[in-house]
Amino acid sequence: MEERITELELRFMQQELSIQELNETVFRQEQVITRLERQVRLMVDQLRSFAPSSIFDQDGDERPPHY
Repeated sequence: MEERITELELRFMQQELSIQELNETVFRQEQVITRLERQVRLMVDQLRSFAPSSIFDQDGDERPPHY
C-alpha cells in the first residue's frame, strides 16, 4: 500500500511540473501573439497611409472588369 501511495505522489508531482511548464509556454505564446498583433496593426496603418483607397477597398469582393 505504501508503495502505491509513493507512486501516486510521484505521478502527481510529475503532472504538476508538466502543468506548470505548459502554463509558462502558453503565457509566452500569448506575449508573442500580442506583440505580433501590434506589429500587424502598425503595418496595416502604414499601408493605409501609402495608398488608403486602393489597398483596403470595402468592395474587395467585386470581380474585375475582365470577368
